[in-house]
Amino acid sequence: MQTATDQAAAGAAEATETRRFRVFRYKRGDKAPHFDTFDVPIESRTTLLDAMKWIQLHRDASLMLRHSCYHASCGTCGVRVNGREVLLCVTAVHDLGLEITVEPVANIPVLTDLVVDMEEFYARFPDQHPYVRESEFNAAASTPDGIAAYVRYEDCIECGLCLSACPIPATTDRYVGPAALAAAQRMLEEPRGADVADLLDWADEPDGVWRCHAAFECSEACPSNVNPAARIMALRGALVGGALVIPDRVEEMR
Repeated sequence: MQTATDQAAAGAAEATETRRFRVFRYKRGDKAPHFDTFDVPIESRTTLLDAMKWIQLHRDASLMLRHSCYHASCGTCGVRVNGREVLLCVTAVHDLGLEITVEPVANIPVLTDLVVDMEEFYARFPDQHPYVRESEFNAAASTPDGIAAYVRYEDCIECGLCLSACPIPATTDRYVGPAALAAAQRMLEEPRGADVADLLDWADEPDGVWRCHAAFECSEACPSNVNPAARIMALRGALVGGALVIPDRVEEMR
């Protein structure tokens, strides 16, 4: 399989036009962050990740970013582009304009360039939330050598885009945020031993579900269709004695 580095090199050879990128830069010890400008050759299939890798290969090897899976499954390459939250690996450059601004996600401390401290993101989750849960499927199936049991991940890829898009963390760092609340609501749907009463108490805190201002930006930004805004509303419903009803689409909530 071609890596983003291979694609960046191949894409440059087939480039049909050039786009200007303004890329956020920050290194430890800098007095303040700044933007560097790069002209990048692109073709019709160039992704933002291809463009960032081209900059690393051909213009500035010190540019730091995270990436892993190349297909929107790992969540590590989340950034803000022209003020909107996206994943580098699945966002095409072609329709983004002639000048493209790339910044780290908001509301999470920046470590360097486009890399943020995700420990701050995970710290917001309820203590009862397991990131990987044992799968209830294929209970009788034989597992490969060295693997005791099959596990499955929840829909959330923990990219931090919802927290970045949410307007509330800009005013208070105490708000637990949409990803953590969506995770809590998932546990109410499928507790599997979780202390539901304790979880509801956690969500009912002043910086829990009631801090949300229903801007719906979190669901707009989510690349995995978790729909955190709807799940926050469902948590509110559970707290006031209602049913856990999750709308299929953001538009149903407006």
